[in-house]
Amino acid sequence: ERERAWCEAMEARACVVARLAAACVVALVLAGGVAASWRETAVFFEDFEDSDAVASRWVHSSTDAKYSEKMKIDIIDQDAFGVEEHGFNFPQAARHYAVAAEAAVEDPSEGIVIQYEVRSREGMDCGGAYLKLIAGGDRMSSLEEFSNETPYSIMFGPDRCGSTAKTHLIIQLPDKDGKLVEHHMKSAPGPHDKLNKTDTQLYRVVITKDMKAIVTSPQGSQTAELLDAAAFEPPVQPPEEIPDADDKKPDDWVDARKIPDGSAVKPDDWDEDLPARIPDEDAVKPEGWLDDEPSQIPDPDTTKPDEWDEDEDGEWDAPMIPNPKCEEAPGCGEWTRPTKANPDYKGKWSPPMIANPAYKGPWEPRKIPNPMYRKIEKVELLPIHAVGIEIWTMNAGVVFDNILIARDVETADAARDELYAKKREAERKRDQKAEREDEEEEDGAGEAVENVDVETSAGISDEL
Repeated sequence: ERERAWCEAMEARACVVARLAAACVVALVLAGGVAASWRETAVFFEDFEDSDAVASRWVHSSTDAKYSEKMKIDIIDQDAFGVEEHGFNFPQAARHYAVAAEAAVEDPSEGIVIQYEVRSREGMDCGGAYLKLIAGGDRMSSLEEFSNETPYSIMFGPDRCGSTAKTHLIIQLPDKDGKLVEHHMKSAPGPHDKLNKTDTQLYRVVITKDMKAIVTSPQGSQTAELLDAAAFEPPVQPPEEIPDADDKKPDDWVDARKIPDGSAVKPDDWDEDLPARIPDEDAVKPEGWLDDEPSQIPDPDTTKPDEWDEDEDGEWDAPMIPNPKCEEAPGCGEWTRPTKANPDYKGKWSPPMIANPAYKGPWEPRKIPNPMYRKIEKVELLPIHAVGIEIWTMNAGVVFDNILIARDVETADAARDELYAKKREAERKRDQKAEREDEEEEDGAGEAVENVDVETSAGISDEL
């Protein structure tokens, strides 16, 4: 009996230990699965690694002949990454491209994250690398119809041409009459200063449920309230009043703050004819100045061409060259005194300005009720039907990769840490290796020069 009781007690303890061990295993699996599960929580993800899947998922536009050039899957940088990392490439410069894939988000106002990578092999002088989240509903019947006229919910990404460089965040919303209006975020951080052709750039926009937009580019992050009148142009929240376009400034309105003093008189000693500069009487001709030497002389080494016909071509003159005698002298030809500012110069007299007694201030048109005003409590983004790339670029080799649409930042963070962070680390190691090789090459060249100098000196010593 005692032995059976002891065995039952030991079995109970073993059961407890087994249950605890199982619970630990489950916890570890779940904890380890957070980073791996971002692909399952993502609404849309495209890494362009499966060419068959890409071909079936992405549809090129056929609505306009200008979109005849097709994007293609290409290896990004095998030397840097050590594997065949693929991306969606724009193979030709000075072309329009339009391609889209289905990606449904019915209620983006409840929170949405858009994240993707851009790399430009030739840099980006003029062109865009942005995404369009195409609006759903009956606004487009098929992806083949996608074009620059297609309505979208969100447009996001870098754009550069000349001195203009920005990271677009544009939201299309219907106004009071249902007409779509583009609202541009004013303070979004710019793209990479050069969109470096050897570096992968990450772009992200987060639109939160509480109506904030957070844009992240290689230049930093910026947050804006969607309903902040100063954050978007035009404001998402229409103003209650607007300037009256029919209001005109009265003819007698005086907006000149100052006027000339009509009582002022030009002083008697004011000489308007004095020159602004006068000869410097203290200047002395430099010693060695060659007064009798011209600054240029005929080239003594040239001769008249054999085919020169003075009856038809006129008298032949040798081409002029700088006078070699002047190169060693302070100057040639007639010396003239340099000029200096005239201390007595006053210029044309004008009366001083005084305050205008009739001044009314800057004129502004009167305000009238805004017919498009409506109070917006919550910004309702248009439902999303697809993700599209519709751009024009003057640079070939612009590559898109790892396009992600998610509902939470955690999913985007996990994707960034798994994909982008490793890619950038590989690129940094590639750059460091290239720097070391350049330094070694420079050091080797320096040693070779030193060896040549030593050998030359030894040879001279032997000869002596």
